[in-house]
Amino acid sequence: MMADNPNPDLDLPEADAPVAKPKKKGVKRRIFLAGSALLVGGGIFGVWWTDNSAKAKARTLTVGEGEHGFATWMKIAEDDTVTVFSPHIDFGQGSHTALGQMLADELDAAWDKVKIEQAPADLSFANSALAKGFLPSMTGEFAAGLIPDAVIGMMARSMPLMITGGSSAIRFTGEVAMRRTGAAVRAALIAEAADRLGVPESELTTADSVVTHAKSGKSLRYGELAAGAAERSLSSDPVLKTRDQWKLIGKPVVRRDIPAKVDGTAVYGIDFTLPEMRVATIAAAPVRGGKLESVDEAPALAVKGVEKVVKLPDAVIVVAKGYWQAQKGLAALSPKFSDGGHAAVSTPAIYAAQTKLRQTAEKPDNEGGEGDVDAAFKGAGVKVVEAEYRVPFLHHAMMEPFALTGHFRDGTLTLWGGLQDPLSTRTKAAAAAGLEVDQVVFNPMIMGGGFGRRFPDLVEIIDQIAVLAKQVPYPVKLIWSREEELRHGTYRPQSSAGLKASLKDGKITGMRMDYAQSGNAEGEVPFIYAIPATSRRHFAYQSNQIDGPWRSVNATQIGFYTESFMDELAAAAGEDPYQFRRKHLPAGSRHVAALDMVAKRSGWGSPLPEGVGRGIAIVESFGTIVAEVVEASVKEDGSPKVLKAWAVVDCGTTVNPLNAEAQIAGGLIMGLSSAIGEQVTLDKGAVVESNFADYPILKLADAPPAVDVHFIESGAETGGIGEPGLPPASPALANALAAASGKRIRNLPLLTQAKA
Repeated sequence: MMADNPNPDLDLPEADAPVAKPKKKGVKRRIFLAGSALLVGGGIFGVWWTDNSAKAKARTLTVGEGEHGFATWMKIAEDDTVTVFSPHIDFGQGSHTALGQMLADELDAAWDKVKIEQAPADLSFANSALAKGFLPSMTGEFAAGLIPDAVIGMMARSMPLMITGGSSAIRFTGEVAMRRTGAAVRAALIAEAADRLGVPESELTTADSVVTHAKSGKSLRYGELAAGAAERSLSSDPVLKTRDQWKLIGKPVVRRDIPAKVDGTAVYGIDFTLPEMRVATIAAAPVRGGKLESVDEAPALAVKGVEKVVKLPDAVIVVAKGYWQAQKGLAALSPKFSDGGHAAVSTPAIYAAQTKLRQTAEKPDNEGGEGDVDAAFKGAGVKVVEAEYRVPFLHHAMMEPFALTGHFRDGTLTLWGGLQDPLSTRTKAAAAAGLEVDQVVFNPMIMGGGFGRRFPDLVEIIDQIAVLAKQVPYPVKLIWSREEELRHGTYRPQSSAGLKASLKDGKITGMRMDYAQSGNAEGEVPFIYAIPATSRRHFAYQSNQIDGPWRSVNATQIGFYTESFMDELAAAAGEDPYQFRRKHLPAGSRHVAALDMVAKRSGWGSPLPEGVGRGIAIVESFGTIVAEVVEASVKEDGSPKVLKAWAVVDCGTTVNPLNAEAQIAGGLIMGLSSAIGEQVTLDKGAVVESNFADYPILKLADAPPAVDVHFIESGAETGGIGEPGLPPASPALANALAAASGKRIRNLPLLTQAKA
């Protein structure tokens, strides 16, 4: 029979069919569709009028008495306070501070007078900078430059676009919106001061929120000039500072969010409370795609404090006066669920189906590369090397499980919580509650982790709280338990790959990667090596699980496959892994510079104690190049011990080195953790793991004592920083362990291999 579809954006196959092609609409696809519709139907005047109306709406939401708004993203108060509105949500990545730095630097604002606040979840704050950032990769630089900002803004609002993810905050919002806004407002303040003082603009300078005329000794504060400057038209292409003029960009500024998180005053979604609020918790069908068949509500209602049991098509919710009462009430229930026709799904079955798919499919679903690989595999003097790799489903393991509060009153549904796209949260909640979007208010809050798990299109709790809130007369907070959150994740896909390459005279002449998983990595993860013939073929496979973006998305598995295989090829050629990579990278490239630097800093080639190995890997993702070296050994029980780690990063410009170092080190450690012990497995269609006891996160005692992080300021186009530190970690560790033990590692996690 046809299995129930756990994700309506995916066309799932019959229960016994091995493959389904994902049909999710990515950000780039949504931008293209929105832009096409607007250009056809909007008209130039309509687009211009709508854009100005949105900016006016933004000002009404954020600008109070004695304050003056500029270009959606900032306001200046008469006491010189500058407030920057971030369209990105804070979940520990530090982007709020960095975005504030970028705008304040171009504005020449006094940093101690700058505040950074979360932008409201309103269409007027749709992030046109993201749309503008993605456009060149879709239309080309020239064509993207021809599209007016008003059209791009309307595209962002029509999507709607307000995501936090893809390492996009600094490279897109920072570069496209914040720096340009700061520079344009600074120019408007100078123009206003020139008129008031009756002097040429060229004779004026700015610093610390003051415009100064050195010849007369006169000066005007930004707060004095703000009202007049706000009436002026802002340049859409202002002159930006050069690197030697920066005062805040590139400086290790302490993050503004840290004190509240340390002293406990920061409020997360799970902390939020309202008067008369109830708390609810939930149990969904253990097997994705299963349905609730029956449940006797009486045992839960007999628990003191439990007030209501709500049945959903695939879950049951218990509402109580507190979380523990709700949990106790839920534990008293014995709901019966169907398996949705997925009882035969298991981890080994998925790997077997993927292997069969790669070997028997008539053609791949997606393909990239260049040259004739098949021809490269033939001929005299050619050595062919082949290897198979596997990586498991990975859970996001957020510190804060899902928690959303909802209150339906007077026809309006109000929500509070932390999600990675506030505007899409409103849209999804409205659809679930049967309301118009304007009848939903979402109050975005800081998040205790996310890593891609909190994108609304993959978050069931939005639908659940929307339905629940309409059934009770009081505010209600729905909390997923840790077990519920782990067993009903949207995981990094279980994936497998077959790699094949030809060697001749110590050089790779051809390389093919065939990989099976739900999503396509082509166009996302660059292939960095200069090899005459390459082929990367994606075979789409979808299990009953909902696969979703995980920190660094596809770069983790593709990086593991490629960089592990590069070590195997180096061994087959009888060469040093570092030197072997180096000669296959474009001469003089940023990649070579990063590889050379990490080799130098790690002492590559120097003697090591017996039983210790050194591994190297380099991966480019989100516009940033990261090369890493790991030193590790194998413990008596066969498990790995990481001793030292180095990372060299070229993200073009490091906006805040202090925070960037933390992001790279955190990404590297998360990569080590996932490689060593993390995996989600399936048995009879259901997730086996339930909590950190059987989904082990890397402990402090097993982490490297320190991570040496170095940044190369190449001045290239700014890349991301939150995700690129992760992908090289797993292959660098696997390569180090292979060097230490002589045993090649092709399957993750490592603890599973050690036990085997």
